Amino acid sequence: ADSPEGASTAPPSGSARGRQRVGPARHLPLPSPAGSGAGRNPNGPKAVLGPAPTAAATGAMSGSSQPRDPQDGDAGLSLPGILHFIQYEWSRFQAEKYRWEAERDELRAQVAFLQGERKGQENMKQDLVRRIKMLEYALKQERAKHQKLKSGTDQSPGEKKPETEAEPNSDSEPTNQMPWKEGRQLLRKYLEEVGYSDTILDMRSKRVRSLLGRNSPEANGPPPSEAPAEPEPHGEGESLLVRQIEEQIKRLEQHNGGEPMTTDLDPEDDDDEDDSEDALGEFDFLGSGEEGEGAGEARISGDGRELGMEARMFNICAYVELCKNTCIREEFKKTWNPRFTLRSHFDAIRALTFHPSQAVLLSASEDGTLKLWNLNKAMHSKKNAALDVEPIYTFRAHSGAVLSLAMGEEGESCFSGGLDGTVRGWKLPDLNVDPYDNYDPGVESSVLSGHEDAVWGLTYSSSLKRLASCSADGTVRIWDPHNSSPCVSVFNKEKEHGTPTSVAFVNSDPSQVVVSFDGGETLLYDLNTEQSIMVLENQAKDGSELINRVVSHPTQPISITAHENRTIRFLDNKTGKVIHSMVAHLDAVTCLATDPKGTYLISGSHDCSVRLWMLDNRTCVQEITAHRKKHDEAIHDVAFHPSQPFIASAGADALAKIFV
Repeated sequence: ADSPEGASTAPPSGSARGRQRVGPARHLPLPSPAGSGAGRNPNGPKAVLGPAPTAAATGAMSGSSQPRDPQDGDAGLSLPGILHFIQYEWSRFQAEKYRWEAERDELRAQVAFLQGERKGQENMKQDLVRRIKMLEYALKQERAKHQKLKSGTDQSPGEKKPETEAEPNSDSEPTNQMPWKEGRQLLRKYLEEVGYSDTILDMRSKRVRSLLGRNSPEANGPPPSEAPAEPEPHGEGESLLVRQIEEQIKRLEQHNGGEPMTTDLDPEDDDDEDDSEDALGEFDFLGSGEEGEGAGEARISGDGRELGMEARMFNICAYVELCKNTCIREEFKKTWNPRFTLRSHFDAIRALTFHPSQAVLLSASEDGTLKLWNLNKAMHSKKNAALDVEPIYTFRAHSGAVLSLAMGEEGESCFSGGLDGTVRGWKLPDLNVDPYDNYDPGVESSVLSGHEDAVWGLTYSSSLKRLASCSADGTVRIWDPHNSSPCVSVFNKEKEHGTPTSVAFVNSDPSQVVVSFDGGETLLYDLNTEQSIMVLENQAKDGSELINRVVSHPTQPISITAHENRTIRFLDNKTGKVIHSMVAHLDAVTCLATDPKGTYLISGSHDCSVRLWMLDNRTCVQEITAHRKKHDEAIHDVAFHPSQPFIASAGADALAKIFV
């Protein structure tokens, strides 16, 4: 090792071995293991970057094997390996970041869904609590009426009453609660089956109380020898069924020998009780099985005869209430007849809307104008003829056809959307204005620009003071008409669902809008999160069921759609499922409208007919042939007056007709 020859020959072999190890090591992405020289010698990188050693220096170091380990470490910490390691770690970090963002978005969506579900459950709970309170109030009223009838009767044969009242505090009170609980369940069952709103239920209970109040003076009944008096003449809304019920009540009073049905029964009156039980057997279908068993036990027990009579009296009240419900329906089922014909437009009328409180109509036409009509100016004329009414004002600003209308807050303003892509706000003039006065340009209050194509749908929410519009450019825009920057939010920017055809605020939750599209889809959007909540069920996947109009039920979370394939569908906003689907017309259904109480639905079609439907059983009540066809189109819009008995229809024949 000390000879010069060794010094001259040792370095080449050592360097050759170093090169053989360095070559493959440069392809490794990570540093060498901990056993290499790089881990032990911190001067490894400097040796790589420094100049090559001389022959004498290599000869001096050839005797030891330590120079080989630093060269192994030098290969692992090369610059390409370090860059490759950094690139690998960066890509791994980016992948984890994307996974985290996706998980965050998914959790946000779940939170929004759960919040919406919780809000829906709270609304349902409040509605149920309100209905339960209403039913309890109705039961209290019926109980008070029953006690009033008992206290106002002759109690001379009730000498045994002190004996029967000696024990009721201990024994009869638990049993007295059972029929009322069963009656409460029965009323709740009727409520679920019929599905009426609170307003209709208040009307029903009011009419039942009025009926019982009218019959209460006759509770004592005439003597058996006297002939029963003729019934009082009923109003137009009274039906034959109600008259039969009144006669049945009088017959029951006669069966009891002129005594009220709620008096205490002596053993001498068992025959009369049997006769009354036979007569009351007609009403047994009203009670459920449990109620029938409870009433039977009350009749069998000696102390429960009066209790059984109370249960039967409650059945009569429930039956009368059900019949009065039918009477209310028949009262609303009056025949609608044409009263006025509005003829001043020069082209097809596309949209109609009524004033909230006045007998005033606003119409929009393809002739580019809006016209205001005062229906009171012809009310003194003949009732049977369809009379002409002249417009009191004409709005002019659109450069093309006016396609949509919406009445503003409290009837002081209105909004119109046209073929020119603009949404214009108007101030309604005085209803007594001279129709031949000069045009006032100050009537046009605002112009909402943003749509790039025709505006086909408009709707206004008085609670939120927001205006929603849908356009052929594919967007749905929410406006604040009273703000300097009116556009609040935009939906469906990329036309991912197609072109919207109609838009409506959800009446049960004004923070949501329901939008229909030309592909047959119906979506719910949340105005707070500006996201779509749910896609309602679409039974046709090929887009053959084009939706022409969507409306929201006034009191329930239900959306109603009118389709090109002649059908009308009822969709549940909570589950997204189709509740009911029916073929409604002989041609495409173009328009829908509901009355403010949620009792009736009116639909228009290109088959020239307007049909009136009951919303609870979805049956057609009346069909009216209203307009004539023009270019294979007939009826474009229908409307209910919010507070007065008017129905309006707009047709392609440039006419608008009013029905009363």
